[in-house]
This record gives sequence, C-alpha cells and structure tokens, in this order.
Amino acid sequence: MLAGFKPEEILFNGNSKSDKEIRMGVRTGVKFSVDSIDELYAISEIAVQENKEVKIAFRINPDISPQTHPKIATGLKTSKFGIPWEEVIDAYRLAVELPNVIPCGIHCHIGSQILDVSPFVEALNRLFDVALKIEELGVEIEFLDLGGGLGIDYTGKGAPTPKDFANAILPVFDERVKELKSKPELWLEPGRSIVGNTTILLTKVNAVKKAYKNFVAVDAGFNLLVRPAMYGAYHRVAVANKMDRGAEETYTIVGPICETGDVLAEDRELPRIEKGDLIAVFDAGAYGFSMSSQYNGRRRCAEILVDGSKWYITREEESYSDLIGKQIIPDFLLV
Repeated sequence: MLAGFKPEEILFNGNSKSDKEIRMGVRTGVKFSVDSIDELYAISEIAVQENKEVKIAFRINPDISPQTHPKIATGLKTSKFGIPWEEVIDAYRLAVELPNVIPCGIHCHIGSQILDVSPFVEALNRLFDVALKIEELGVEIEFLDLGGGLGIDYTGKGAPTPKDFANAILPVFDERVKELKSKPELWLEPGRSIVGNTTILLTKVNAVKKAYKNFVAVDAGFNLLVRPAMYGAYHRVAVANKMDRGAEETYTIVGPICETGDVLAEDRELPRIEKGDLIAVFDAGAYGFSMSSQYNGRRRCAEILVDGSKWYITREEESYSDLIGKQIIPDFLLV
C-alpha cells in the first residue's frame, strides 16, 4: 500500500484491469475508477464473491483536446480511455442496480504535459454536468477527480505553475458545487509536475564523430529515457563537467542502441565535447526510470539520491546476470 494513504483514499485506475487485479483491489478496500461496462460487471461479481462492498467512480471521456502530443492525449473522443461522457449516465444507472458496488464519484484524465490550463476548466465543467445528472439517480457524490496532466518546463520557455492551475479551476469548482446537493471533494493527480524536474540523467561520452552531423555517442540510450524517441520530446542538456564554458559547436547526442531513432538531443549548441565528458540530460524524472527497459541487452543504470553534499545509492546498477536472471531453460535444450 502507498505510504501515508488509507486504502479507501486510493483510486485504482486503468483501462484493462485483469480479474486478478480487481480481486486484489476488492480485498484491499480501494476505490475503483471503472473504465468499461465489462469491468463494472467484473467488479460487482468479484465483490459478491468476496462479500465486500466496493465504491466506484466511472472514468468519463470528456472529448476535450489538451493540445499535447497525441500519444499522451487521453481525453479525446478517439482515446481508448473512459466512457463517452454523453453515455456515462446509463453506466451509473446500471451501477446503482448492481449488487455490491456503490457509485460515489466521477473521474477523468485528459492528458499529460499540458501547458494551457483552459482544458482543465472545460473538463471540470463536464464533470459537473455529469454530476448533476447522476444525483438524480440517487448517487451521493463524494469526489470529483480531475486527474493530472499539468506540464513542466522541459524547454526553458515556461509552464503553468500550480498557482496558475489553482487560480483557473478553484473558482469554477467553488461556484458549480453550489448546484449540487452533495458536497464532493476535488481530487487532483499532480504526477510529473512534482517529480519531473527532480532528476538528471548523467551519461558518459564514449566517442565524438564528425559525419553528417557532430554525433556525440554516450552510454545511455532510449532504454533509459524513451521520451525523445517515442514522443519527439525535448530535454535540455548540458556538458556537466564544463558548465562554466559557453557554446562552441552544434552536437547531436545519441545512444548505443542499434536504432537510428536512439537520439537523446538533436542539434544543441554546447561547449566543445570530448571523449570522457559527462552529459547531463535534465528533467528525466517521472518518465525516466518508470519507462526504462533492458531493450537491446542494455542494463539499467544506478539511481542516486542527492541531498545537498550527501548522496545515497537508491538502486544499484544492473549486472549482465540481471538480464537473464529470470530465464528458465528447459532441460531438453541443455542436452
């Protein structure tokens, strides 16, 4: 269980929960964000088997564009997430009738790395529109979960602050909650906005090659930071051991993985780079290690916690044994 949280304060989210996961959640006592009617039936059935009552919210798809990368826009009409907001009332009506499930909230999440707070306001209004209708079904609403998605400043051009976010949504919440009989809480999922810029990926230069471009080959690939390759994401970089020097040449920072797309940063003005230098890739928290892999036979790096002048190893560098540690070879292949 997450430290500091009671089970009933946790909302189990996801669009493809297995029966095993649902049973674990029912036994633990968490709330569920329900993504489909099939899932609703599964929760009800398992809750009956476990002799438990389960509080639920439906995740609605509000059909709102957050103006972010299409792969992380989760509230579009075409997204795989949630139930269309125009149809979700029927889902709540069914939930009221099913045994051992108690509708008590509404959930949505419109995307990630959102740099304009206005889509959050639009989504919050959609939640209230749904809330008014499900109260007519007898649902007492305990919470409205607006999800997360507040972006961070990857590029140095600025990003909304938590204060900007609060100034946009709180007046809407305070005004529209007056329309309800219920007194719901507003739940938020701050996500990357609290951890994204806490982490730096530090990687060593193996070689500098003057070809079509000045390629700087480092020992970290997209197995450690997949965002640039997957989303075309921009991360600021610096030569960590030459922070006192100005830009001298244009470089493209590439990793060791056997794919042309293994590029961490393209066409950056940096001090003169040499073999052995250290490249710092900033804002690697949130989706650095959590999306890392052992792809291409690459080991994941160590993680170091820095506290002022003190530092602590919080995860050891993987060994080559770790790459095959869980493999089981059938006896007939060893003959």
